[in-house]
Amino acid sequence: MRPLVRAVLRGALRDIRHVKAVPPGRANGLVARVYAQARRDFGVLAPPLALHSPAPDALAASWLLLRETLLVDVEADRAEKETVATAVSRANSCPYCVEVHRAKASVLRRQPPGESAALSAWAGADPRSAGPGRADDGDGPAAQAPPFPAARTPELAGVAVTFHYLNRMVSVFLADSPVPDAAPGFLREPLMRTVARGMHADDPGPLPPGLSLDLLPPAPPVPGLDWAAGRPEVAQALARAVAATEHGARWVPAPVRDGLRARLAGWDGSPPGPDRAWLDPLPGEGTPGDGTGTPGTPDPAAAAASRLALLTAFAPYRVTEADVAAFRRHHPTDRALVELTSWAALTTAVHQGSRLAVPAPA
Repeated sequence: MRPLVRAVLRGALRDIRHVKAVPPGRANGLVARVYAQARRDFGVLAPPLALHSPAPDALAASWLLLRETLLVDVEADRAEKETVATAVSRANSCPYCVEVHRAKASVLRRQPPGESAALSAWAGADPRSAGPGRADDGDGPAAQAPPFPAARTPELAGVAVTFHYLNRMVSVFLADSPVPDAAPGFLREPLMRTVARGMHADDPGPLPPGLSLDLLPPAPPVPGLDWAAGRPEVAQALARAVAATEHGARWVPAPVRDGLRARLAGWDGSPPGPDRAWLDPLPGEGTPGDGTGTPGTPDPAAAAASRLALLTAFAPYRVTEADVAAFRRHHPTDRALVELTSWAALTTAVHQGSRLAVPAPA
């Protein structure tokens, strides 16, 4: 079964939009190391991972997040994590990830319905009404009380951050379903269950924590994700991934970086409106000025980067070929496109993770 699943997914790499993934047979350096670990510990080279391959550091960052939160079981088990991944993906309107992770959950142990529903409600809740350890403050929908002990927080909250990130990348670069449109409807679920059964490590038993960390250099803890401290491997996976994407997108103009962070700080969690007025640059975005306080001539490169970063952060399913083409006029490489979207997606995912309601430490 595994060779069949791998063959199907190799074909799916050709369906990645906007960029060309590095084929496994041509991978070298860091890309080859990540590919080898993914085949060993995940069982497959999945398109959501391979789409990062034009930017090796972003690829390694996505693998660290996926492995150390979703695949390594210490306090929480894989069934709980797949429930979280599915709920976050549904909240982010990412049907591709919902289909994959719902299928994986279906071939694992069955959780009691109440337990599964409570975990889904927590993972899919709008975090705007409560911060870590706080109850509803009366603004917006009530945040769900964490239905798990504090010891599970690094893994379950880590999965939530990972999928706030991956959902955005998948929405930009992949179709709505991993199953080809030509597949008959009655075959979709059996095919997905077959793929899900092939998504497992080569060796039986639990995966050792931390084996992916040496792909990226150590980094300081991420502010706002203090809940990860109880599991050093998870904390370092998050820290190294954030540092790598920040470094990879170092060419992004400072006004674009500041503009995204300013909008995240004021975001109430609602999806943007149907028009594109919200994409108009903030003061300073794309208008460097002359240093005297007078607005300068709009910078087309910064404006295109700003629009694509904002779309990736708040509405990745609305990224169009025209948005990508506008960015590519100034930054034509696949690497730049992956670095920009990876930075915007992970910046947003960390923001969401910093607002999760989590149990108070024991």
